[in-house]
Amino acid sequence: MATFPILRPGTTTLRRRPAQPKQTSLTLFPTAARHGNCESSSDASAPPPVPDRRWKPATELVGIARLAASSPRAEAKRGTEYFLLPVKSILNEVHSERVPFRWTVNPYRGCEFGCKYCYARYTHGFMEMDGSEFESKIFVKKDAGALADRDLSRKEIWGEHIAIGAATDPYQPAEKDFGATRAILEKMAEREGLSVSITTKSDQVVRDIELLKRISERSSLTVNITITTLRTRLARQLEPRAPRPDLRLAAVRRLRDAGISAGVFAMPIIPGLTDSEKDLDQLMCGARDADAQWFGANVLYLMPESWKTFMAFLQEKFPRLVDRYRQWYGGSMNAPENYRKEIRERVARLRLKYELGSVPSRPGPDRSWHSPQMQLALDQGEQRCQK
Repeated sequence: MATFPILRPGTTTLRRRPAQPKQTSLTLFPTAARHGNCESSSDASAPPPVPDRRWKPATELVGIARLAASSPRAEAKRGTEYFLLPVKSILNEVHSERVPFRWTVNPYRGCEFGCKYCYARYTHGFMEMDGSEFESKIFVKKDAGALADRDLSRKEIWGEHIAIGAATDPYQPAEKDFGATRAILEKMAEREGLSVSITTKSDQVVRDIELLKRISERSSLTVNITITTLRTRLARQLEPRAPRPDLRLAAVRRLRDAGISAGVFAMPIIPGLTDSEKDLDQLMCGARDADAQWFGANVLYLMPESWKTFMAFLQEKFPRLVDRYRQWYGGSMNAPENYRKEIRERVARLRLKYELGSVPSRPGPDRSWHSPQMQLALDQGEQRCQK
C-alpha cells in the first residue's frame, strides 16, 4: 500500500449539514436541445443557496460523523482536502433490493471527479456535511489492506458478489497518493473463488493490470468502465475531473488485451443530453471496437442531494432543460416509466446491432472461497473418520 502523505496539524473544516430545502412538484417534459450551451431563460430558477451554519464540535457528533470530524487532514491538492478516516471494516453489507449484490467496497468517501449527476452525494450527509462538499473533501479509509484481509476471512462472503466502486470511484486521483484500492486488491489476489467487480471512470485502472490478472486467475473478476458520452466537451461539463472518454475506451481495450473481462456502463443516460439514438449508437460502436463484452445502461436517477447540484448545473449550462426536469423528477427520483421503456428498447436494439451483452456473467456459489482454517479442520475430521 502506498505511504500516506505527511499529516499537517490543525483543525478540520467540516461543517454541519444544512437543512434541506423543500422541492417543488414537477410533471413531464418534451425533447430538449442537445448541443452547446443554451441561453438563460427568465422563468428558470436555480436551487436556493445553502445557508451558512456554525461548525458543530466533534464531541457533539456520533458514529461516522464523529470519526469524520476528528479525522486528521492530509496535505490538500488541486483545491481538495483529504482526510484519513478510521473505519471498522472495508466490506459493507448492502440491504437493498435495488442492487444485485450483497457486499460493496468503497475505499474512499467522496469523489474528486465531481460528476454533476452523482447519486452518492447523499453519503456525505451521514458525516453531517453538505453534498456540495462531496468532491472537495475526500475521506481515505485507513488500514484498508489489513481490514480487507480480515473481512475476506469471514464466512458471510462465501458465494456472494463483492462490488468495488458502487458509490465512489476507486481510481479517483486520491488513489495515486494513498493506494487504498490497490491494498485491497492485493489481499483479494491472495484468495481464490471470489466474485469481484470493479466500476470506475478512470483509465488509471490499467496501472493494476498485472494484479487484476492474478485475481482473475483464481477468482471471477469483471471491470466496468463508465462512459456517459463520447462528446469530449459535454463529458468535461458533466464530469469535470474524470479522464476523457477516449482514454476510458482505451482502458477497456488494454484490459481485454490482457485477458480481463471488461465492459462499458452508460450510467446514467441523461435525458436531453446523452440519450439520442445517434449518441448511444456512437458510444456502443466505440465499446464494440474496444472489444467490450457488455454494455450496461440506466436512466438518470436523482437523489435529493444530487437534485440540488444537477439542477444548478442545468441552470448554468443548459437552462432550457430546467423546467422540463422539474416536471419529470419533481414527484419522483426516476424519469417517467414510458421514457425509461423507450430507452430500454433503444439500448436493446443497439446491443443486437453490435452484438454486445447486457451485463457481465458471474459464477454461482460453487466457486465460493473457503477459509484455509476451515479446510484444515475438515481434513483433520476426515482423517479421524478413516482411522
